[in-house]
Amino acid sequence: MSNTPNRASNSAGKPRKKEVTLDLTTARQMLPLVRSIVTDVQNARRAINRLVPEQERLDRQRRDLVWQERQRRYQVIDEIAAAEKAWNIAVTELNSLGVALVDDEAGEVDFPTKVNGRTAAFSWLVGEEALRHWHYSDEESRRPIPADWDKAGSVTATRYRGSQP
Repeated sequence: MSNTPNRASNSAGKPRKKEVTLDLTTARQMLPLVRSIVTDVQNARRAINRLVPEQERLDRQRRDLVWQERQRRYQVIDEIAAAEKAWNIAVTELNSLGVALVDDEAGEVDFPTKVNGRTAAFSWLVGEEALRHWHYSDEESRRPIPADWDKAGSVTATRYRGSQP
């Protein structure tokens, strides 16, 4: 064992996560898998949203519940826990791919990249057939991906000359 500090870890003892930068081709290849994972995220979110009001109602009435309703209360607690676990697993899976979940209800995800040396992301939203938008990390508005980015093979080599939103 060495007394040399581990340079790959931060002060909290956790390894540093390497910043992911994806090119357009790779992001597009990842889209079918990401689409599937986002579907899992949305299904879990819908289940949670559907069950929480029922749990709150049953919790408020817990002293007056008949046995069947008490049983349902415990069942709802278990179903919420299972949905939360499924949501966490799916989000962790997205994170492990280097993809950021922007909005779980809308199904929006960002694929990190660099454009002209600036941090940016390709943006995809559930319902879109392909990856067709991007934005700088400090912007919310999504811009169409210029056609010449497909030909260039690398986003960083192309300058975006479109109008600013």
